[in-house]
Amino acid sequence: MSLTKRERLRRAFWHEPVDHLPTQINYTDAIGKELARHFGVAITDLPTRLGNHLCRVDLPHKSEQGANAKVSYDWWGAGWDPDQEGYWLADAPLGESTDLAAYPWPDPDAPGLLDDAASAIARDRASADPHFIVPNFGFCLFERAWSLRGFDTLMLDLGLDQPFVEDLLERIIDIQVRLARRFVAIGVDGGYFGDDYGAQKGLLFSPETWRQLFKPRLARVFAVFREAGLPVLMHSDGDIAKIVPDLVEIGLTALNPVQPEVLDHAWLKRAFGRSLAYYGGVSTQTVLPYGTPEEVRAALRSAVTALAPESTGLLAAPSHRLTSDVPMANVEALLAGFAELASHDLDKPNDAEVASDDRS
Repeated sequence: MSLTKRERLRRAFWHEPVDHLPTQINYTDAIGKELARHFGVAITDLPTRLGNHLCRVDLPHKSEQGANAKVSYDWWGAGWDPDQEGYWLADAPLGESTDLAAYPWPDPDAPGLLDDAASAIARDRASADPHFIVPNFGFCLFERAWSLRGFDTLMLDLGLDQPFVEDLLERIIDIQVRLARRFVAIGVDGGYFGDDYGAQKGLLFSPETWRQLFKPRLARVFAVFREAGLPVLMHSDGDIAKIVPDLVEIGLTALNPVQPEVLDHAWLKRAFGRSLAYYGGVSTQTVLPYGTPEEVRAALRSAVTALAPESTGLLAAPSHRLTSDVPMANVEALLAGFAELASHDLDKPNDAEVASDDRS
């Protein structure tokens, strides 16, 4: 059985048999340029060189620079620092105002809004090895709210003015649901969402607050995809163990990034069995930036063993985008591990590990 990337990932998310586990490496712009130079490919060809299975399509939006060229504005009107490798909010447009009716909300029904995405899907489907394509709903709800209001301000709002927060979240989720319906109509393969609810230890707010404010609204946008028979992927950093059952209840299919530092892989598999698939598993917090190539390979093997004992149900990947602190040798080690997954040899020790065992 030889599958396309699209079919391999679709089957893995539904825990169906696959010829080998699918793989993915996402990266920031900064390390993307380094990777392209390292592998001698154009930046546009880097996803192919890395063997990526998942492709995200987004809304067409030319990022408008602020007057001092230090702020880049997204489709929603939030301003970001373009010189930072991560996500650094530089301008929260609702930071000083609670007048939501006066805010210039983007139009999810604008004609032609998804034309570029539809064209990208058509081109990919015509290729010999099409990808699994999802719309990018990163900064979906909580993150979108704080990107408009400011993180500290929104956290105060949660304690002092929940009716305002509910109004803000309603306006956001209404736009997201309308966008989701349009993406389903143009033929995406699933939905991808991003919303970070966790810190290194525990949630950013109580589970009760999350269940009251965020869970029912996420359920509405998840339902657009699940009612179409499509899987739902969600990225949520941090220790979100207390709400993972809730996410599964409202339709989550695959959880990302399954950081080994904060979510125990064995517990996840034991608790959710075949009701949840996974995307990620190899730490970008510890092993990829600071480990040895042998430790990277061992971390990949550990994630596969814990999360995919039936050789399905996992998109093997780093737990977040690679950043410029990851050595090229560790990227090479991860790719070598991916190649071993494809040849079903990952469980075999490499020469360095054999030598180490011989010395013990």
